[in-house]
Amino acid sequence: MAEQARRWRVASAGLAVLSLTLTACGGAKVGENTTGSDSGSGKCGTFNLAVNPWVGYEANAAVIGYVAESKLGCKVTNKDLKAEIGWQGFETGEVDAILENWGHEDLKKKYITQQKTAVSLGPTGLKGIIGWYIPPWLAKKYPDITNWKNLNKYASNFKTSESGGKGQLLDGDPSYQTNDEALVKNLKLDFKVVYAGSETALIQAFRDAEQNKKWMIGYFYEPQWFLSEIPLVHVELPKHTAGCDADPAKVACDYPVFDLDKIVSTRFAKSGSPAYDLVKNFKWTNEDQNTVAKYIALDKMSPEAAAKKWVEANPDKVQAWLG
Repeated sequence: MAEQARRWRVASAGLAVLSLTLTACGGAKVGENTTGSDSGSGKCGTFNLAVNPWVGYEANAAVIGYVAESKLGCKVTNKDLKAEIGWQGFETGEVDAILENWGHEDLKKKYITQQKTAVSLGPTGLKGIIGWYIPPWLAKKYPDITNWKNLNKYASNFKTSESGGKGQLLDGDPSYQTNDEALVKNLKLDFKVVYAGSETALIQAFRDAEQNKKWMIGYFYEPQWFLSEIPLVHVELPKHTAGCDADPAKVACDYPVFDLDKIVSTRFAKSGSPAYDLVKNFKWTNEDQNTVAKYIALDKMSPEAAAKKWVEANPDKVQAWLG
């Protein structure tokens, strides 16, 4: 899940060096001497793909990886990495592409503008929305709760054993891009941010809250397949305006709508790999991603099987990516 709306928080200084203990899919490790696509050859070779920890991103990677292998003959290496860590692999060639970037203007400045180790390949076609959500039953019974100005009136109902006497605002993976702690402080809300630990845990908490009529408010986002199962209700925060989130410590406005984009390493962009053109041309919709994500998360299909099913049902879109 940039400084302007931090769905994925900036990694600590201790993570500045890629850790040898972070294991990638297929047995590869970050820090191994894996090389990117065969430079200048026009052949695909190895295609190192960062995979961030949410199922929507996994859907992107599954489909692009499947097309790269089945249509272009690439050897795809998926690397399970937190969002910011992937950017650190651009310089070494350990990461060729990030398929879903949520803003991260700070990282763009560092790696694209200053270090010139990465380039943006433009929008994915996905519209990213981050915000605070509540289960439908709660919005129906207390309609005024969807305005942030009324949250303190209900704060005591959201208390949990982890929220220290305040209302609990449940976030997901601690690496997700979030302004929530600053928002709680700056809007003077009687809440404490508590981390569920993962997307799966966050979804299960919302499902439980709706099914058992429990009080819950939490961080959530679109695109996300779960919203077709339970139509969570967006809580209205102060309207986002240009620059309102420029200082992360002073944020007191809602998140912007993100035009999610693709980032690749500069060396990959110059490699001549057909996988570069595939990533450059890759574009699909929130509905497309949600379909594949649902196959993986709810229908329990393997990522490869989910990708194959979608690719076979959408030959025109795939052909456009292949040029």
